Amino acid sequence: MKPVSQGVQLALIAVGYGVVFVIAAAWLYQRHLFEIQDPVAASGGMAAFGDTILYVFIGFLFLIPSVFLIRIIAKTERVYTAFAKSLFGLGLSAPVCMTVVLLGDHMPARLSWICGWRMLESPIIFLGMGVSRWVARFDRAKKLTSYALLLEGLTLGLPIGAFIVALFLHR
Repeated sequence: MKPVSQGVQLALIAVGYGVVFVIAAAWLYQRHLFEIQDPVAASGGMAAFGDTILYVFIGFLFLIPSVFLIRIIAKTERVYTAFAKSLFGLGLSAPVCMTVVLLGDHMPARLSWICGWRMLESPIIFLGMGVSRWVARFDRAKKLTSYALLLEGLTLGLPIGAFIVALFLHR
């Protein structure tokens, strides 16, 4: 069986992103219609939790074609090193956004909102960084993705650890 060319693979990945985008848009539009139909029910805590679950699930859906894209670009050192640099920059944004979220009252509302969404999607980003590190073939890309993964992991892990310690100290 003849292997599929890289151009066809990239086209299939683009179609995958398009399908996920259409599904996400349909779900978000359906949610919007529900908010218009019954604003009181849509503004409660249960609805907010449902929205959060929906956003996280959509993030995971976008991760599916991303894994295939990462596997394809991992074959080219120059492209994958540039990707690893961008991942490192994304990893650097995690502690900055966590700081903005923690100092939310002293920051502009829009910045706090953007950083809050960045931190909400942090587990998905962490998973994507893990896949990126796993498929990295070149030394510089391995190093950059490892640093990005470390930054994201520490930013996720430290607040969780502090919460667990606070639970035990509160007893």
